[in-house]
Amino acid sequence: MALLSPRAVLVRRETELDRVRASHPSLASARFVLERRGLSIDDVEAAHRDFAEVVRQVRAAIPPDWRQAGISRAEVERFVFGPEDIVLAVGPDGLVANVAKYLDGQVVIGVNPQPGRNAGVLVRFAARDAADALRAAAAGAIPLEQRVMAEARMDDGESLLALNEIFVGHRSHQSARYTIAANGARERQSSSGLIVTTGTGATGWAASILRATGRRMELPPTLPRLGFLVREAWPGPATGTDLVAGLLESEPLLVTSEMDEGGTIFADGIETDRLAFGWGRQVHIAPAARRLRLAVPG
Repeated sequence: MALLSPRAVLVRRETELDRVRASHPSLASARFVLERRGLSIDDVEAAHRDFAEVVRQVRAAIPPDWRQAGISRAEVERFVFGPEDIVLAVGPDGLVANVAKYLDGQVVIGVNPQPGRNAGVLVRFAARDAADALRAAAAGAIPLEQRVMAEARMDDGESLLALNEIFVGHRSHQSARYTIAANGARERQSSSGLIVTTGTGATGWAASILRATGRRMELPPTLPRLGFLVREAWPGPATGTDLVAGLLESEPLLVTSEMDEGGTIFADGIETDRLAFGWGRQVHIAPAARRLRLAVPG
């Protein structure tokens, strides 16, 4: 039986123009509304054209005898990735995080459509490099970073993966009450919630918390180590503020909820993809067995 040709799956981020079209009955209507607000749609249309050209170049780089599929970020959670797929993520760094938790060993080639605007930590290839990167990935000859992911596992077996961070708290962002246990210590807390960050996520949300608190954490993105950070812990008669930051290596973080139905856990800033964290439920958070296999230029 003949082997199937490789399949390239192109994942693209929606543009501002896509979002404008989704919220207005027509482009003319959108133009009218924006102009009444003193805004212009011209720059939005120009950015869309530029992005469409990058997507066209990346599509053209896929070998003609390969299978291919194209999806938007919104379709990722419903798409079935094959074990031998090669994923082309065309968009900002956050797009790679959105895709990562739905993958299991597939190589991801991040293509940066706006090198002057995107940091390019996870999207390191230009469109012109896509053809060579695809061939090298198919041959198993492309350099890879095995980036650590975090896993939140509930007491009933439900789980959630994250490339950047996992948030535990109240979905209204009001005071979250819980008991936290890490590295042999335990404390009952009331706070604005906590995050558990990977080395990849340490340059994002975690970085702002670290700057605000004056803390530092050594979190190389390929080392199986996570960091936890409690946001605005409140000292009270029954709550403490001692166990508010630390590293997780050999032992997971254990959190026991004391919240009502508003308790929530979500990953990588996507609040709609969440786990309910009501009273008495427990979650263990630790480095995941699964890694992101991120292609990097040689």
